[in-house]
Amino acid sequence: MKPDVLQLKALSPQLEAGLEAAYAVHRPYRAADPDALIAQVAETVRAVVTGGDLGMPAALWARLPALEIVAVHGVGLDKVDLDVAAARGVTVTTTPGVLTQDVAELAIGLWLSLSRRMVSVDRYVREGRWPKAERLALARRATGRTVGILGLGQIGRAIADMAAPFAGQIAYHSRRPVEGVPYAYQASPLELAKAVNVLFLVTPGDAGPLVDADVLAALGPDGLLVNVARGSVVDEAALVAALSDGTIAGAGLDVFEDEPNVPEALLTMDNVVLQPHRGSATEEARAAMAALVLENLERHFSG
Repeated sequence: MKPDVLQLKALSPQLEAGLEAAYAVHRPYRAADPDALIAQVAETVRAVVTGGDLGMPAALWARLPALEIVAVHGVGLDKVDLDVAAARGVTVTTTPGVLTQDVAELAIGLWLSLSRRMVSVDRYVREGRWPKAERLALARRATGRTVGILGLGQIGRAIADMAAPFAGQIAYHSRRPVEGVPYAYQASPLELAKAVNVLFLVTPGDAGPLVDADVLAALGPDGLLVNVARGSVVDEAALVAALSDGTIAGAGLDVFEDEPNVPEALLTMDNVVLQPHRGSATEEARAAMAALVLENLERHFSG
C-alpha cells in the first residue's frame, strides 16, 4: 500500500505528479469540507507536504498520530514547531540550496528596480504621460552604494556576490560573525542600518521584527530596504509610515506580514516595488525543489 500523504497547499505540477505516482495523496485545500477530509485520513497519514509560507499548523500535530515526516517545499522553518517535531520524533526536511540563486536574483532585481524607478517609469510610459512631457523624478545610481545584508546565510552570500560589482562596500549582521568572508561585520541591525544605503533582509523569520522604526530611521532618507526573508522580520506599520513620510527612500518587498494581504497604503506608492512572495518562482528552481521534496520522502520511507 502507498503511504498516506497530506498535502496542505497547491504546489508545482512536477511535485504533485511525483506525489501521485508514489503515495496516496490527500488534499484538504481542494475539499468542500477540509476538516472532514483530514478526519477521514488522520489515523494513517505518515507524511505532510507543505510550503515554507504555510508550514505545519499547530492544531494539526495532535490530529496525526502516525506522522513521521513533514516535508517543506521551501527553506523556511519559522512556521514548523521544531520542538514538537523533536518530541514526537518527526523528521522535518526542507529544500535548501536549489533556490539560492533565484531568490538572490530577485533581491538584486528589486534593488535595481527601486534605484532606477523602473516600475513607476514603466507606468509613466504605459499611461501615455511621456508625450505630454510630464515631469519625471530622477532615479538614483545603484553603483557605489554601500550594501548591507541582514542574515549572511546561503542566500545572503549569493546576494553579496551578485551585489559586489555594483556596491561600494558590503557589510552584514548575523547572529554571529561568519568566518572567511571579506565583509564588515556590524554588531546589530541598528548598527548595520547606520552603515549602509541599501539593506537586504535575508534572515529567518523566527527572530521576530528585527527592523523597527529605529532601524528604518538609521537607514535614512536615501536608504532602500529589500525584504526577501519573511514579513515578520519587519514592523510593517513602521515601514508603511517610513515610506509615507520619507524616513526611507523606498522598499522592494517580496514578503508581507499577513500574506496574501498587502497594506493598502503600499499599493499606491511610487517608491515601492511589490512581489507576491515569488523569490523561488523560476522553472529551474521549482523543478529542483520538487525533485528534492520527492527525494526527501523517498529516502525517509526507504529507511
